[in-house]
Amino acid sequence: MTDKTALVTGAARGIGLATTKLFLAEGWRVAMIDRDAEALADESAQLDGVLPVVCDVSDPAQVDAMVTTVLSGLGRIDALVNNAGVADFGPIEETTFERWRTVMATNLDGVFLVSQACIPALKETRGGIVNIASISGLRASTLRVAYGTSKASVIHITKQQAAELGEYGIRANCVCPGPVRTKLAMAVHSPEIIAAYHDAIPLNRYGSEAEIGQVIAFLCSDKASYITGQVIASDGGFESTGIGLPALRV
Repeated sequence: MTDKTALVTGAARGIGLATTKLFLAEGWRVAMIDRDAEALADESAQLDGVLPVVCDVSDPAQVDAMVTTVLSGLGRIDALVNNAGVADFGPIEETTFERWRTVMATNLDGVFLVSQACIPALKETRGGIVNIASISGLRASTLRVAYGTSKASVIHITKQQAAELGEYGIRANCVCPGPVRTKLAMAVHSPEIIAAYHDAIPLNRYGSEAEIGQVIAFLCSDKASYITGQVIASDGGFESTGIGLPALRV
């Protein structure tokens, strides 16, 4: 066991929950952060060594209060995983400013706010930040003007963090998942889209939430002590093969 503590946003489901479980398996304590109070309560009740805190990461006051609660309850932050995010897909001309701001508020503002609030604690532990972007931030694709732009910005803020915080021993890296077999993805991806993804991905399959979590956990560990400012696509090779799929345009 260790007293190392990870703070994971968007921890009540998907990649955030899978990453939480991997940290726990390695003996870490985890502050599970999510704005969905019911889902957070349900999932955290099944786990030992966690501190659930309800927080909307796009709200500065909530973020400050959340970090205070985490430090009061767990005493330190060794790793921050900025995973909370929302997706809103649609054509550029149909993307209202309200939809644009909703995506930016969580996906980009949340990363900025939570990271900034955690910096003093991360300085004390010489800890690490892992921001979760997307392959949609690495190359353009249809229907992703807000989502893709937000994730491209997450990639850049990661590099800013690495450049500015390295002198304090704080590392910052970015993980860009490709298509992941989540319940949501399987619910909204048509058989045509699923087949198209399998054809376009060199490994011929979707990734799993745990596979993405393994990359995150590695980057937060001492094994990655000399890695910072890096952008890693965990996507089965999808980013290397093209700019998108015609099946996704409908």
